[in-house]
Amino acid sequence: MREAARPWERLRQVLVTVGPGALWLVVFVLIPTLIMFVASLMSRGSLGQLVPPLGLHNYARFFSDPLFIEIIGRSLVIGFWSTVFIVLLGYPLAFYIAQSRHKEVLLLLVVIPFFTNFLIRVYAWIVVFQKEGLVNSLFAAFGLPPAELLPSTFAVYVATVYTYLPFFVLPLYAAVERIDWSQLEAAYDLGARPIRAFWEAIFPQTLPGLFAGFLLVFIPAVGTFVIADLLGGGKVTLVGNLIQLQFGSAQNWAFGSAASMVLMGMVLLGLWLYARTQGEKGLDKLV
Repeated sequence: MREAARPWERLRQVLVTVGPGALWLVVFVLIPTLIMFVASLMSRGSLGQLVPPLGLHNYARFFSDPLFIEIIGRSLVIGFWSTVFIVLLGYPLAFYIAQSRHKEVLLLLVVIPFFTNFLIRVYAWIVVFQKEGLVNSLFAAFGLPPAELLPSTFAVYVATVYTYLPFFVLPLYAAVERIDWSQLEAAYDLGARPIRAFWEAIFPQTLPGLFAGFLLVFIPAVGTFVIADLLGGGKVTLVGNLIQLQFGSAQNWAFGSAASMVLMGMVLLGLWLYARTQGEKGLDKLV
């Protein structure tokens, strides 16, 4: 009887532990994704409604129109270079925090921006970059002419780096905390110079956190639309702005769904590349 009851006990344990989370993912992730995929195969009716027949015409339109290809390219470029700037800033910052005696305070300073609404933080950059804002006031104090910082691609880059920097620092900090520093000492004992010792002994140990932070920054940076909309002033159109426009004033939910599925495909491609380079161990650390 006990042997026969074990499968049912295991099933009950799975339902109790994994069941609620799985149900949440099915209802709020899988089903909406399937609905969006079906909508992406439909067409826009005369009143903006979704109408049959099903087909790949929205995807064909997306990849055949040079304007949409340009938007995708611009989104990838801005997302990539924003991520590069974040890596250059966040990599040494993570090491400094991990080796500081006040790491708790520094980590608190890193996450403090999350205590404020994202939209309010973006609007704060408008105050900084506007014609009579803080930056131009400093320029005036030094006798320099005012700069046209808003709207501009520069403002989009600055706000993107500021917004997503903590998403890179935190996973990298976790990787730095697990570094085996004895490998650095061994590299010195074998005659390696400081730069090579760091590159051979320390840098490989930070790769899981580096890749995780890169993805956590690059993916939302490519898909963001609020920053480009407010600070770009319509001059910097990203794929997120395109999707928002299709579901808003354009009333073309079918094409907007197709663009959303393309963006989701880019996200899944990034996760697949991460899995290929880091394996299951890297994915465990990402989660």
